[in-house]
Amino acid sequence: MSEINILIITGLSGAGKTQAVRSLEDLGFFCVDNLPPALIPKFAELCSQSEGKVNKIALVIDIRGGEFFNDLFQALEDLKAMGVYYEILFLEASDEVLVKRFKETRRRHPLTPQGSVIDGISLERKRLRELRGRADIIFDTSGLTPHQLKEEILNIWGKDNRKKGLSITIMSFGYKYGIPLDTDLLMDVRFLPNPYYVPELKLLTGSDPEVQEYVFKSPACREFLTKYFDLLKFLIPNYIREGKAHLVIAIGCTGGRHRSVALANRLGQLLQEEDYQVTVKHRDINKQGVNE
Repeated sequence: MSEINILIITGLSGAGKTQAVRSLEDLGFFCVDNLPPALIPKFAELCSQSEGKVNKIALVIDIRGGEFFNDLFQALEDLKAMGVYYEILFLEASDEVLVKRFKETRRRHPLTPQGSVIDGISLERKRLRELRGRADIIFDTSGLTPHQLKEEILNIWGKDNRKKGLSITIMSFGYKYGIPLDTDLLMDVRFLPNPYYVPELKLLTGSDPEVQEYVFKSPACREFLTKYFDLLKFLIPNYIREGKAHLVIAIGCTGGRHRSVALANRLGQLLQEEDYQVTVKHRDINKQGVNE
């Protein structure tokens, strides 16, 4: 069988699967929406006979398949037995965002066409729990625009993707606004001295040189950075060896404006120097509140 790569796109209704497929089509993927899972192995066989013309495949598989959806796990086992490489991309969002999206589009939830949207979302989360646990990549699209979701897809599956086989996202955040849902590695840096309590630094962010100087002059910060970076240099090759495609490292402080931003920027620089593909994001840098 000729080499083919299959990306299974799944997740919650309203989380952005349609936008994801459009983005993958732009990258040259052969995309099929709502293919019955039992047909996946046969479809893989057909693609393998295309003499390399169809080797990047994206399949949207979700609860719209009804009873056929239950065949997915067996289909994945069949692909594994056939030696076909596949990944699972799982898209999700918060209940609040999903309800808002359904209202904006005036759609009914596929699991509760005659009931409430929130009941459908709750039921769908339960039905997809096991599949989410098997996902290679999880995107929380709650705070993403369609363009930002496309950028996420491009970062992982674009032409220049996967230096050293892995795409890394480092995200700073504020604990007061909640932990990012799609985090793989979580680090709390609230033990470091807080620039928020220095009047001339309070309104700045961790991207400003003055804040960076304050954060990194702390012996505890310098020691932490050395030890945590050593840990990452150990972990990342092992994640790659196990076939992980995307790693989200979340660095959190109280408000997500000072300490976490400075650390995320510095870790991003260090990993880029190791030739990893790294994207640094600051989720809460523009939010302000008490005790940042």
